[in-house]
Amino acid sequence: MPTSALQVARTGLEAQDTRMRVIANNLANVSTTAFKRDRANFATLAYQDARVAGAQSSSETTYATGLNLGTGVAVQSTSRMETQGSLQTTGNTFDLALDGQGYFQIALPGGELAYTRAGNFTRSPQGELVTSQGYLLQPAITVPEGATAITVAQNGTVSAQIDGQSDPTELGQITIANFTNPAALQAASDNFLRETAGSGPVQLGVAGEEGRGFLRQGMLEGSNVNIVEELVDMIETQRAYEINSKMISSVDEMLRNANQTL
Repeated sequence: MPTSALQVARTGLEAQDTRMRVIANNLANVSTTAFKRDRANFATLAYQDARVAGAQSSSETTYATGLNLGTGVAVQSTSRMETQGSLQTTGNTFDLALDGQGYFQIALPGGELAYTRAGNFTRSPQGELVTSQGYLLQPAITVPEGATAITVAQNGTVSAQIDGQSDPTELGQITIANFTNPAALQAASDNFLRETAGSGPVQLGVAGEEGRGFLRQGMLEGSNVNIVEELVDMIETQRAYEINSKMISSVDEMLRNANQTL
């Protein structure tokens, strides 16, 4: 059964509503540390072939063109834009920003691992570096009580001055996670991402090596959401929604006139 123009326009409304939701989430997270904006990707729905080009039009001729009727549109996927957010100086010792590719590895309750670019860490009562939710940075870094002049080198080496020692003591090294296809990481709450079959297995290494970014102490990465671009996309989406709504009204009026006439 052929798909009516009403049904086609309805798919347009649903697709634009989904795109508006993506834009709304981007704008809501404009101040979220290290947030990466999403983009809605559209795809056509199945076509109904009323006539195929090349089919016999008579015993001696074939159709030069076909008659293909589309059934609408749908949001096929969302893509996370991995562009670098601006680095903002905070001066806090345990604020860390990644200048380049990569993620911090975090241990969630239950032993599951998650990944994030939000480096607003703090120290737990046991002296371990944790997220604001209290989740441990991996590998664990413990800062002894009374340690001063804590520094994090660009390659992730953590050092501190310990009472009674003349030279700084190395406390450990923060390793950086990378993936073959980071766009396939599954977004979760609290700025976390989870490994998927599409992302490939995690590859841990030293910051600044094999394409990984450097660490910047006393800085945080900002959101990469551009408010102006999002507002332009929002207006475009609103207009597209209005056009599809107008299409439904026009088709409804045509059908009403046809019923009255016939």
